Amino acid sequence: MDGPGTDPLLLSLTAGDERAFALLYDRFAARMYRVALRILGRREDAEDVVQDVFMAVVRSRERLANVSDLTAYLFASLRRTAGRCALRSARSPKASQAAVLDAAAPLEQTADYPDCLRLQQAIRSLPDEQREVIALKIDGELTFAQIAQIMGVSINTAASRYRYALNKLRSSLEWSGLSFEGKR
Repeated sequence: MDGPGTDPLLLSLTAGDERAFALLYDRFAARMYRVALRILGRREDAEDVVQDVFMAVVRSRERLANVSDLTAYLFASLRRTAGRCALRSARSPKASQAAVLDAAAPLEQTADYPDCLRLQQAIRSLPDEQREVIALKIDGELTFAQIAQIMGVSINTAASRYRYALNKLRSSLEWSGLSFEGKR
């Protein structure tokens, strides 16, 4: 691993520079939140998971000395933390019921609310691995190489899961009367 020697932000983070942590948050928080929300389906859980990841980075900044891809590291931490949160929610009937209600709410209110809602419902119906790849690729803006690293699969497997997910979404949306391009 290259370590932080090649990335000034990693060097600053490892040194405990508060401005670097603020920059890290500004650079990644919104993307991480979108991915967490897509995976978990509840705003409160997504917010908690993102906060937990950033707090863990602050608490264990010395581990960053061994990180070669900060983006992959953060999203791998997010995925693990979201997995633990999902397990806790699955054990709590109250949280599971709230997740169903929150999952029906769109990420953003738009003029095409019914279409947005159908798309989000179609995404929620994907198998977990495909939904995660969609979230990491689209919401997280990651490369297939980064997704493969995060998920512990090959780049081809990550790309295939993405392709299969897009095909399922296309079929689901066409079946519901909405073309994949957003036209009826």
